[in-house]
Amino acid sequence: MQKIEKYNIEYEKPKVTLLQQSGLGVAEIAARTCYDSFESSENACVQNAMNSLDTEAINNIEESALLSNLAWVHHHHSIIEHATLSFLIEGTSRGVLQEHARHRLQAISVRSTRYTMSSVINAFVASVSLGVESERAYAFFLEKVLALNLFVITDEAYLAIEIRAIYDKFVFQYKRDPEFLIGAVAKSSLPFVQELQGDAQALFSALQNGKKKRNVGDGFKHIVSDNWKVDMVVTFNIRSLKNYFDLRDSGAAWFQIQWLAEEMKKVTPLKYLKLISKAHKS
Repeated sequence: MQKIEKYNIEYEKPKVTLLQQSGLGVAEIAARTCYDSFESSENACVQNAMNSLDTEAINNIEESALLSNLAWVHHHHSIIEHATLSFLIEGTSRGVLQEHARHRLQAISVRSTRYTMSSVINAFVASVSLGVESERAYAFFLEKVLALNLFVITDEAYLAIEIRAIYDKFVFQYKRDPEFLIGAVAKSSLPFVQELQGDAQALFSALQNGKKKRNVGDGFKHIVSDNWKVDMVVTFNIRSLKNYFDLRDSGAAWFQIQWLAEEMKKVTPLKYLKLISKAHKS
């Protein structure tokens, strides 16, 4: 992950991988169907599509004059909805996720906090064995959470503030809820809390290696901030991707989602960018 400083705070940029691309062929077939103009295509597999359909060749089309004409001359973008791209995004923030949700026409699957918070909760439960009001307890928690690399902001001075707030939220809940441990730890791991009292490292290791409590984040999602990292897979049709790049790969966009749009554009094949980006137009 690339690190960069913004507003005197160090951030980590997201990593983006292109998982799949549907190709341009289906979009051209769709357009040719509208106009019944298969014979006019420069692609032989499209010319012959209604007589001998070669789907492999169609899915490997690199250029389509018709799609370019429709996109840039007639602005008929509905045709390119038949082409899609899927991206794996690693290490963006929940703040970006909130921005992403405003782009309706996408399929999005996101790393769940409910199922992936065990390590943070285990760090707190282990720290409590040193005494919930003890600075040693917080120091242990801070060390463990820093090692988990959970945040987009990487500036340790800032993270000390962020992690302290998380710890204080846990402490507040721990004091209020007599069944805190039951909600935080799998039933089979509860004996470790008594057996390893006072040995935070041994307790943390035992909890980490033990059975994970299902939906462990249900009672603790309130600790999460917009700085929390998320991974996600997003699938856009090309028309929606054009809208996304127009709005988010722009100086007016929030810098974190602008970074993400820039990384997505870097891995988007040129044949698609030619249809949706003026900077790449032939």
